[in-house]
Amino acid sequence: MGLVKEFKTFAMRGNVLDMAVGIIIGGAFGKIVSSFVADVIMPPIGILIGGADFSDLKLVLKSPVLGEAGKIITPGASLNYGMFINSVIDFVIIAFAIFMLIKAMNRIQRKEEAKAVEAPVPLEPTNEEKLLTEIRDLLKK
Repeated sequence: MGLVKEFKTFAMRGNVLDMAVGIIIGGAFGKIVSSFVADVIMPPIGILIGGADFSDLKLVLKSPVLGEAGKIITPGASLNYGMFINSVIDFVIIAFAIFMLIKAMNRIQRKEEAKAVEAPVPLEPTNEEKLLTEIRDLLKK
């Protein structure tokens, strides 16, 4: 039972839960960016370069061998560089979004640190002030 209890303590720590939420949201964000690149960005770029769909761009290394009925007997081989271009654009967009998020978080953190530094620290009275205070207190008595 000790192992189960130890695992439960580990899994319920704030950092682990935060990380799990981040991974789930990151996965969903990745899917959104992939769809954005494939469905919104790449079609206009494809039109600009002559109507090509980037996901269909490939360099055929070996053509497939077809049988009499048109069935593929031996599959072909190709370098699908269009899909690679889509993946690179996905990565750039996600990296930029993360960069902007971290930049905003750093800016907020610097403001918080500046507020902490700007808080005036009460100065300790000098020796003269201490002596004058003692004299005043003695005179009051």
